[in-house]
Amino acid sequence: MTTVQRAKRLDLIPPYLFGEIAAAKRKAIAEGRDLIDLGIGDPDQPTPAPVIEKLAQFARNPETHRYDESSAGDPQFLHACATWFQKRFGVTLDPDTELLLLIGSKEGLAHLCWAYVDPGDYTLVPDPAYTVPKVNTLLAGGTPYPLPLTAENKFLPDLSAIPTDVARKAKILFLNYPHNPTGAVATPEFFAEAVRFAREYDLLICQDCAYSEVGYEGYQAPSILQTPGAREVAIETHSLSKTLNMTGWRIGFAAGNADAIAALNKIKSNVDSKQFAAIDRAAGWALLQAHQANQTDQAGQADQADMGADMGMGATFALYQRRRDLLVEGLNGLGWRLEKPQAAFYVWLPCPPGYTSRTFATALLEQAGVLVIPGLGYGEHGDGYVRLSLTVPDDKAGERVQEAVDRIKKHIPIRW
Repeated sequence: MTTVQRAKRLDLIPPYLFGEIAAAKRKAIAEGRDLIDLGIGDPDQPTPAPVIEKLAQFARNPETHRYDESSAGDPQFLHACATWFQKRFGVTLDPDTELLLLIGSKEGLAHLCWAYVDPGDYTLVPDPAYTVPKVNTLLAGGTPYPLPLTAENKFLPDLSAIPTDVARKAKILFLNYPHNPTGAVATPEFFAEAVRFAREYDLLICQDCAYSEVGYEGYQAPSILQTPGAREVAIETHSLSKTLNMTGWRIGFAAGNADAIAALNKIKSNVDSKQFAAIDRAAGWALLQAHQANQTDQAGQADQADMGADMGMGATFALYQRRRDLLVEGLNGLGWRLEKPQAAFYVWLPCPPGYTSRTFATALLEQAGVLVIPGLGYGEHGDGYVRLSLTVPDDKAGERVQEAVDRIKKHIPIRW
């Protein structure tokens, strides 16, 4: 057994939240329990079949079997991303300088910290939030400054409350809307405020837009790059994970400020060798087909039997909406006063009196067989909440969600 000491930076970070959840899940299953998994946000529906067919087609081309020697990612993928961005948001991007292939947006968020943060630098990190920006700021030697997200402020950070000395030392303002874990959305007015703030303090905005396509009742999330002046101070990360049920494919892209794209690309070029080109090309094709199909769905023509119509995610999002409605209405029937989220696939649930996020999550697991994520795992200001995901394995039409509500009613004592 080696006596070599690991790097001290590893002591700065807690165990990975989803690793702990996965261990609890394995234990419950090993004990033979019937577990309703409302935990990790991993789409339970398959990748659309035409995408898989395209992957096979591209994989048969020996050209895709070699290293990708392009500067920023497979050109076919980046040009498809540029076309999709223009069609979806009305923003024209240069695929040679303003787009960069990512091996999933998680990787891009992490490497952005390493590209910008030196010891002593600050990043501005919402709390609660996806943990990757905070953790990688720490690993890079920086200080993550928490921005409390509260229900009173619709889970948007109050930029005016950031101390001037902190703002001046900050390199990056991280945002994520639609938001994980709260399901909150941002308005164009908020993005305009964020751009003004970034220009005033000469910092970079990184807006994680992984859930941009998951919306309900016609809601479509904006891009920060639609904001005047945003391309001078902002980049945005996108992912096909939630857009097209492609979490395991590990494919996404960064878009926006050319200098930030170049900085991120410089560190990535020395860390990874890009993604399998067949995945890139299948993903680029899928983005364009899905946009066309979703536009068809919205026009009420979803019965068209061509391949484009098969790409529409309308059925998946309709299933999420049904689950959302059953869950929110069912919990409100037990005494909560929840609003239905407009986007993403999470319900951010306040804990009943007498519980913390950990004790409530533990009670749900041990007494009701319902797995959720304790809000404390997303930051100090997440305590007092648990996150419930609408991606529910083995659920066909909401029946497992309804059973989860029934179990909570039966097994969890709640006194308001």
